Amino acid sequence: LRCSKVAAAAPILDDLRLQCATPLPLLRHVAGAMAAGMRTGLAADGAGELKMIPSYVYSLPTGSETGLFYALDLGGTNFRVLRVQLGGKDKRVVDTESEQVSIPKEIMHGTTEELFDFIASRLSKFVAMEGGNFQLQEGRKREIGFTFSFPVKQTSIDSGILIKWTKGFAVSGTAGKDVVACLNAAMERQGLDMSVSALVNDTVGALAGAHYWDEDVMVAVILGTGTNACYIERTESIPKLQHLGLGTGNTIINTEWGAFSDGLPLTEFDKDMDAESINPGEQIFEKTISGMYLGEIVRRVLARMAQESDLFGHSFADKLAEPFVLRTPHLCAMQQDNSEDLGEVESILHDIIGGQSI
Repeated sequence: LRCSKVAAAAPILDDLRLQCATPLPLLRHVAGAMAAGMRTGLAADGAGELKMIPSYVYSLPTGSETGLFYALDLGGTNFRVLRVQLGGKDKRVVDTESEQVSIPKEIMHGTTEELFDFIASRLSKFVAMEGGNFQLQEGRKREIGFTFSFPVKQTSIDSGILIKWTKGFAVSGTAGKDVVACLNAAMERQGLDMSVSALVNDTVGALAGAHYWDEDVMVAVILGTGTNACYIERTESIPKLQHLGLGTGNTIINTEWGAFSDGLPLTEFDKDMDAESINPGEQIFEKTISGMYLGEIVRRVLARMAQESDLFGHSFADKLAEPFVLRTPHLCAMQQDNSEDLGEVESILHDIIGGQSI
């Protein structure tokens, strides 16, 4: 009976393997399409899938920086706040503290004020616990860098207009607004004497952080809830910035490559998930490889196997019907199970979904 169930499910996996295949010619086509999309995005705003957003960052950390700095990272279902005391070339990072906060789903689908008030209130509590090795230089106001990992049309180093929410966020009233102004207003409502000194995408922040330790770093890639990449580009190679008269030099370009789709191999499970998402037809590359979606894709594959082969027992298909019940961390744990009886796989499937052993 067990062998017959496995045999019935095998064609589903064989077909999936074919749909996911990436032979070298296909990889070359995808790479070429992405390079072409990058050139198009550098030429003009809105000209292609890749937005190629200028960061307005023209210099990067050298390691000589000193003082107390705060950071806020909003880029997924959690946000993080951090403080760091920098001591220059000799002491480097003197001390650092951070806190991670889960964002309730109702806040992710609420209003602009609800989201930013929630963030500012937790930030205010974090600032109130400042002490120990953290010393604000006399005469200076607390500054915070705002890492905002959603598509933004940056208008200066400390301002940017939200283009659209991604990664499951559907906050009303934010698109078209300056997210720094939204955060500053929320901090003011909390009575928090702090200002945003820089707005950066998480990829830009990752590149700047790595450059603090190694000046040869030129590219940063994020593989998390979503995915994105940035790199250092010559200003003279960016046609849409020529009117600024920047001359020669470098800046960081945020590619927003999560929106890329040209030539990507998509399975029926990818297409179905996209069609049922809150942003169908958008963020296709992100939906195929990032942490928010991988668990859901596998859930859909398992649901098909359960329906057509009864591989996991009669009740399994019903429990698999809940979207996103299987998450990417579960996949990671199962993938690392190298035991002969796949005990960890069985345990996770039983705990999360409630199936019987194969």
